[in-house]
Amino acid sequence: MAEGPNPLGEYVRARRELVTPEQAGIRAVGVRRVPGLRREEVALLAGISADYYLRLEQGRDRNPSVQVLTSLARVLRLDDDATAYLLRLGADGHRPRPRPRHRPPEETVPQSTAQLVATLRLPALVENRFFDVLAANALATALSPRLAVGGNRLRDLFLDPAEQALHPDWESAARGMVAGFRESVGTDTDDPRAIELVTELSLASPLFRRLWARHDVEACEGATKHLRHPGAGPLQLNRERLAIGGTAGQVLVVYHPDPDSDTAARLTRLLAPAGPVLDGSTRGE
Repeated sequence: MAEGPNPLGEYVRARRELVTPEQAGIRAVGVRRVPGLRREEVALLAGISADYYLRLEQGRDRNPSVQVLTSLARVLRLDDDATAYLLRLGADGHRPRPRPRHRPPEETVPQSTAQLVATLRLPALVENRFFDVLAANALATALSPRLAVGGNRLRDLFLDPAEQALHPDWESAARGMVAGFRESVGTDTDDPRAIELVTELSLASPLFRRLWARHDVEACEGATKHLRHPGAGPLQLNRERLAIGGTAGQVLVVYHPDPDSDTAARLTRLLAPAGPVLDGSTRGE
């Protein structure tokens, strides 16, 4: 067995266990002692030897070709995001193993971006690759008190009941956030900040442990968010995520309602104490 982290092997094993024989077009015969597909079944369907697949899963071979990885992605029924993640894991196997890393210095938001967040007439924040909140305006904090500098969106969603109550289906939101976190962190799962968060949440949340073990991957993109605010009621917001150039993966996140919608009217009342209200249109001062 190989020594050290084996992210590629862990990933294909986790995904193998989620594919049923029926999904793979295999007739299940007799009692199956493992969830999902057997190793030899994956190897057969991918067109590689069972011994070679075993070496990949055990981390004894870390240099698979793109063709092999693409075949595995097909057998494991990976979507585009998950396939891209698998290819990144495979590419990392060709690189020399880095030295153990120390936690980097505290991140700072570019001054111009911080000014933009402060003056935006929409709930806005800046977060890093680990979903730490690095900047937030008063409108964002009015939307959720957890959207404040020093918070972490992943931790809050799993450990703060008030944050969970904001989401009508918080377990579904949790699944999406864990998949987005894995995609955001990428192959740097040995980063000290990633280790810190995953360890804390694995100890504190059985749901996080179960979701993290699935190795789901989903790109963090714009989306429609449904919230159940204790003061404003149901809200439907569009979330935009914009990469900030010149940073180590910082993202500007902005929430906005559809113009003339019920949500726009509710936000007008909710956010009035925090600053200029919004209705999805541009107004003169």
